[in-house]
Amino acid sequence: MFTQLLDAIDIKGKLITADALLTQRKLADYVVVGRGADYHFTAKANQATLQGDIAVLFQTRKAPDFTQVTPPDHGRIETRRIWCSEALNEYLDFPHVAQVFLIEREVFHKKSGKQTLEVAVGLTSQTSTRANPQQVLIANRGHWAIENRCHYVIDWNFDEDRSRIRTGFGPENVTRLRRFAVGVLGLFSDGKTSITQKMAQLNRNTRLVFDYLRMTKNSTRQAAA
Repeated sequence: MFTQLLDAIDIKGKLITADALLTQRKLADYVVVGRGADYHFTAKANQATLQGDIAVLFQTRKAPDFTQVTPPDHGRIETRRIWCSEALNEYLDFPHVAQVFLIEREVFHKKSGKQTLEVAVGLTSQTSTRANPQQVLIANRGHWAIENRCHYVIDWNFDEDRSRIRTGFGPENVTRLRRFAVGVLGLFSDGKTSITQKMAQLNRNTRLVFDYLRMTKNSTRQAAA
């Protein structure tokens, strides 16, 4: 389903980032071979073997390949460290992997004095010559910044936090559709119209929806103007 949604978007030469739910071999093949793009995936419990192999590689890690310390905004100081390696490229049963990475995110809360540490692992089809550790970290941080911003937009426009869809794969599927809708609206935005305004405009004219998604032979993107 996700690949069908991407069919409507030009992603050639782009970097596709995804959370663990979309860390799938078929999607990796689709992105790299089918569309000429690259992927940046996170590995979690749904890919337990993949996650474990990457974690074991970095078990005895030494100095990080890159460290980033953010200013003390919102009363906290964040330190991000990243380690990258090509050692598992031939070992992992995952298509087109060119690097694996481990990221530590350490947060110090100035007011409470509390300190938290999160660790995440992942993989990318971008080689080290095309994406150094700093660039891999930037891609990862950018993904989660979009995720957080997207959640706010979705909740504001769809009231998602109060959704009563709770059984089976319903919540996951509906969330994916909402995120795709917001992503498409934002991708072709002129920067002057908010997501809320654009949704109201499209709600008033069904034809504009088909034009916006290029679902008819004579579609235009005049709806984005």
